[in-house]
Amino acid sequence: MSKRKANSDRDNKVVYREFGNSSSSAAMKRAIPELPPSQQKIRVQISRKGRKGKTVSIISGFQCKPETLAQLLKQLKSLCGAGGTVKEMTVEIQGDHRDKIIQKLEQLGYNV
Repeated sequence: MSKRKANSDRDNKVVYREFGNSSSSAAMKRAIPELPPSQQKIRVQISRKGRKGKTVSIISGFQCKPETLAQLLKQLKSLCGAGGTVKEMTVEIQGDHRDKIIQKLEQLGYNV
């Protein structure tokens, strides 16, 4: 066992790294501009494609931080009484809730 452990230590050595320490991945991420809700153009649409016939409300066009988007998702999920998720800066809510979502987003100041 000691030989195997010694070999694994040797395999984990980094000989050359071009972009510095990989643990500082936060520095490598792009900054996302946080625009006020009135300057964002939001689209609400319905989709069944690739979801085995299940209807999903898709809200896209956000230009904000992921934390803000997660907070908005929580509000919309509780409003609609349905599940949902955030995928690549779009919010997906299970079911057809266009009217409720549009009302809530306009109440929050978004251009829908």
